[in-house]
Amino acid sequence: MPVTLYGREHEQAVVDGLLADARRGTSGVLVLRGEPGIGKTALLDHAADAATGHGMRLIRATGVEYEAELPFAALHLLLGADFGRLAAALPEPQRLALEGAFGLTAASGAPRSSDRLLTGLAVLTLLAELAEEQPLLCVVDDAQWLDHASTEALLLAARRLQAEPVALLFAAREGEGAFPARGLPELRLEGLTAEASGRLLDARSAACAAPAPAVRARLLAEAHGNPLALTELPLAFAAETRAAGTRAAEAGATAPEPSGPAAPLGPAGAVPLTTRLQIAFHGQVSRLSAATQTLLLLAAAEENGDPEVLRRAAGHLGLAVDDLGPAEDAGLVRLVGRVAFRHPLLRAAVYQRAPLAQRIAAHRALADALDTTGAGGGDTENADRRAWHLAIAAPGPDEEIARALERAAFRAHERGGHAEAAAAIERAARLTPDPATAARRWTLAAEAALESGDLAHAHTLAARAEARITANGPEDPEQGADPGGPGTGLAADGSAAALLRTLRHVQATARFLQGDFPSACRLLVRNAETTAPADPQQAARMLLQAFHAAWYLGEESLREVTGALAALDLPEQDAIGPLARYVVAAVRPVLGEPSGPLPGVDETVETARRNGAMVPWDVVQVCGASLILGRDAETYRLAAALAADARARGGFGQLPTILFFLAEAELFHGRPRDALAGATEALRIARDTGQRQWTSQLTAFLAHLAAVEGDADACRRLADEALAVTGQGAAAAIAPGTPWAQWALGLLDLGAGRAREALDRLEALANGPMRHHVSATRAIPDLVEAAVRLGCPERAAGPLAYFRRWAELTGQPWAEALALRCRALVAEADDEAETSYERALALYGGDAGGERPFERARTALLYGEWLRRGRRRTRARVPLREAIEVFERLGATPWAERARAELDATGESVPRGGAAGPAGLTPQESQIVRLAARGLSNRDIAAQLFLSPRTVGYHLYKAYPKLGVAARGELADLPELAELAGPAA
Repeated sequence: MPVTLYGREHEQAVVDGLLADARRGTSGVLVLRGEPGIGKTALLDHAADAATGHGMRLIRATGVEYEAELPFAALHLLLGADFGRLAAALPEPQRLALEGAFGLTAASGAPRSSDRLLTGLAVLTLLAELAEEQPLLCVVDDAQWLDHASTEALLLAARRLQAEPVALLFAAREGEGAFPARGLPELRLEGLTAEASGRLLDARSAACAAPAPAVRARLLAEAHGNPLALTELPLAFAAETRAAGTRAAEAGATAPEPSGPAAPLGPAGAVPLTTRLQIAFHGQVSRLSAATQTLLLLAAAEENGDPEVLRRAAGHLGLAVDDLGPAEDAGLVRLVGRVAFRHPLLRAAVYQRAPLAQRIAAHRALADALDTTGAGGGDTENADRRAWHLAIAAPGPDEEIARALERAAFRAHERGGHAEAAAAIERAARLTPDPATAARRWTLAAEAALESGDLAHAHTLAARAEARITANGPEDPEQGADPGGPGTGLAADGSAAALLRTLRHVQATARFLQGDFPSACRLLVRNAETTAPADPQQAARMLLQAFHAAWYLGEESLREVTGALAALDLPEQDAIGPLARYVVAAVRPVLGEPSGPLPGVDETVETARRNGAMVPWDVVQVCGASLILGRDAETYRLAAALAADARARGGFGQLPTILFFLAEAELFHGRPRDALAGATEALRIARDTGQRQWTSQLTAFLAHLAAVEGDADACRRLADEALAVTGQGAAAAIAPGTPWAQWALGLLDLGAGRAREALDRLEALANGPMRHHVSATRAIPDLVEAAVRLGCPERAAGPLAYFRRWAELTGQPWAEALALRCRALVAEADDEAETSYERALALYGGDAGGERPFERARTALLYGEWLRRGRRRTRARVPLREAIEVFERLGATPWAERARAELDATGESVPRGGAAGPAGLTPQESQIVRLAARGLSNRDIAAQLFLSPRTVGYHLYKAYPKLGVAARGELADLPELAELAGPAA
């Protein structure tokens, strides 16, 4: 029957618009928020009725508080029925991730944090496949109680819906649980107006005696426009009035008049509305028999509402499931394949009103009902649910229950449910009677919390466990528990020393991910020092992580970390040895310290891989370190290979790091559009996965690209966003993207002719604690240009000397060309300046600079300006025309305008070029078109870019008119797509 809503015309219109868009093929997401009883579920019901009435498919799930510790429980309820028939449509990595999430296959090897991200992409693909059959409405109620793994997967899918006929509606209660839907559209439901409240109250009162005017006024005042209150409080008042009359009749007296309007409601405003509603529900429940109340308690404690489980649990308490009948007759519950309460507050009221002893008995009965071991059952989901019921009912420490919870935690970890694993192993630790075994479980809990992204809790758990271990005596390597339980392997030997190493590593990693680089670096270096004698390879991994933290702290920290890395005694066949030696050889020269020759990247990675290094986790540091001494082409090759491997494996979580290094290499090779496409994708993934460091770095990098184009508003906005991503709390360190942001703003000023502002920014960067950063070093030629234009070249003397040494260290012709350009700028003699410009241009080669067109064009512009100032106008026109052509092709608007003004001053002008870029494609269109030109299908492209095939088709459809083609078969023949091919190896 259609839902009748009162006073929700605006909200209905918003929801109806969302559904209409989905039917037209445009995805939409909406999060409804509001207090309990405000009408969220009613609005979802309206959406469901409207959707089915228009021929849309409906899938629906509801979060349950007691189910929040079971990974992917809500997702299985939502999509499990359709997964079997649609599994073949998923790319293999996504299918395997979802099979693992649903417990359909055993995980192979150690689970990766990216597995749960792949699950979100699999959800996106499944939703798109379902929508191919008919437009789809996906409804999730009580989202604040979803298990963490389901929340993560659904939100990732929601943020990537674009051109699918899918509407996704969430409803989340305020003040309870958590549903952090950052970036998604929200609609907050407020209380009804007085007029709408009156209409609703009158409609609900029709089923019973209409309240007196004074009572009606009191009900309206107490409800504050809350629809559930307007529905339930009148029923409670009427029931209480009848009960009072019955008591009076039995006593032979006249029913007393209420003392004041609606006395059964209690003192006005004395009790919060939610509590008053629970009291109202309590009154309805308390009038039922004891047996029915016990069955209701079992139903409230049994998260799935499974009738068979309730039947068995009732039997363990000497009851029958038929005892639930009166509650169904009273409308408190209904049987719709499972036992469902009329409202979540009713479930909470039933559970919370029961005495502790009764709740414990209910959980024990449910645990017994879920025990299928005697019948030869092997249902791991029931085993996990049973473990939690036993844990809730446990009066004190119990090793058997703790062991069952640890097994549940291991299964959750295998399926990618890291938050659920952390909760289970933490409860297991609390229930463990043996101190040594408890210490091991506390350690595992800290690791799982870290993997779940709950950094503050991971640090707290690790500190607590460390305090417990050290309180029991010295760090004796032989002291420890039997490590027989499952775990992640970091604390596999169970000794106190091994546990302490793991716990300190957890604390350091949490600090690093929170942006507290000083604390992280100190902890990692200290832990590596104590770890090295027993496990030099693990110490090397810690120091490589410390190197990452030290990179943002300054040269002194870098010297300490690289010194410790160099001092490690790693055998030739060690997996980390080649990588550690490469980092040392790449960094020490820029710190002014002696080092051996820098080996080739390919050779280093191949040796490490052959020795057992984990790809990409171990080798990605080398990818970034290779840029330090200008090995840009090697960086590109390695990053492109790692990105391709990550896409093939579904290594979603590593892509922000890899794509950032790839984008840097593409920019330095003079391909800003490829850099823009890759960095835009990487930033989206970094935001989806909460990688704050890369969010800052990539946002600042995009600010630099905006500066190249002269888009001042975008540059400043992105730079501000990047600089705002600092460490959390008191640990606020410098934003990781600071060097790129400073270069971006300095370049923007320089391109706009604001030499003083540019010099101030770039001078601070080149002389500051981050001067060793790749972007800071490569910004020095811009600093030199700003200083010369301002007439104070002496301010650039120190940075220029540093840059010349760096260019010599790299041994790269393009680096020498930049140094020659700087030399020409500061030269006092004309012949020295001219010779330096000519040599610089020659080093770039022909074809407008080959793979460095932007820098060659910058050099040509400066040379042309110098020639014009020397009254050599005819000669100036050649480099100026070349510069204009390149700048316009690259979309470098301010530089093109500057070159055009110079050319005009020589007495010559050229017509303006067309729109920048291959037909003005967006970054995502560029990526999709490039892959389509290579012959990939929409499904293949979707798997690579983590989109749905329909979204790929949508972007191709938009790109064809821009490119002047009618079909994908024509793409490979377009010459302008050559720009999207990427730099040559």
